[in-house]
Amino acid sequence: MFNPLVALRGALGFLTRIPVGGGEREWAAFRQRPYTMVVVGYLIGALAGAAFFLPLQPTTVVAVYLVVLYSISGLTHADGLADVGDAMAIHGDSDRRREVLKDSATGVGGVLLLGLSLIVLTLGALAFAGVDSMTALRVVIATEVGAKLGMVLVVCYGRSAHEGLGSQLVDRLDSSHLLTAAVLAVPAVMLAPSGSTTALAGAFAAGPLVGVLTLTWAHGRLGGVNGDVIGATNEIGRAVGLHLGVSLWILF
Repeated sequence: MFNPLVALRGALGFLTRIPVGGGEREWAAFRQRPYTMVVVGYLIGALAGAAFFLPLQPTTVVAVYLVVLYSISGLTHADGLADVGDAMAIHGDSDRRREVLKDSATGVGGVLLLGLSLIVLTLGALAFAGVDSMTALRVVIATEVGAKLGMVLVVCYGRSAHEGLGSQLVDRLDSSHLLTAAVLAVPAVMLAPSGSTTALAGAFAAGPLVGVLTLTWAHGRLGGVNGDVIGATNEIGRAVGLHLGVSLWILF
C-alpha cells in the first residue's frame, strides 16, 4: 500500500514543474489516488493567486499571475488543449482525429482554441486585479480546484482512446474514486466569506461541467479519452471558471 504523500509527489510531478523528484513508485501511487490532483489544485491556486496582492498596476498583476501560473504548472496541459483544438477542426472519423492528436505540429484549430482560452483567462483575471485581492485569491483557488476535479471526473468516467499516458490513468480508475476527490474539493467553496459564495461556487462548478462536456465530446469524436483531453479539461475549466467567477462576483 502506497503512502498518500508518495501519491502527492506523483501528482505534483504530473501537474506541476515543482522539482519534487519521484519516479515509477510515485507515478504508481498517484494512479491509485487521483484525489491528489485536487490537493495540488489548492497549492497552484494559492501560489498563483498571491499575485493579486502585489501593489502594482492591474495589467502587471495579471501578467505576474499568468507567469507564476504557467511557471508552476508548465505547458503540458496547454499543449494538450492545442492538440484537441486541432482535432476539433478536422473533418473525419475518430481514427483521423486521433492521428491529428499525435501530430506535433499545431494547426489553426489549436492556435485558435489556445488563444481563446488565454484571452478568457486574462480578461477574467484583469477584472479582479487591483479591486479585491482576497476575493481574487479565493476565486483563483476555487477555479484551480474545480479544474482538477474536472480532470478527475474525466479519468474516472472515461475510457481510453488508445494506449499511452492517459490510458495509464483511465484504465485503472472507476467512478468510485470521484467521491473522495469531491469531498476534498468542497472547502474551496465552503470557506467563502459573505458576499462571494456565488462567485466561488461558479468558479468551482465550471471545472466539473467542462469535464462532462470534454468527456462527452471525446467519447463521441475520438472514441475515448487520452492525455490531451485530460489536459484540455484543465485549461478550459480554469479559463471558464475564473471568468464565470468574476462575472458572478460583479453581478451578485
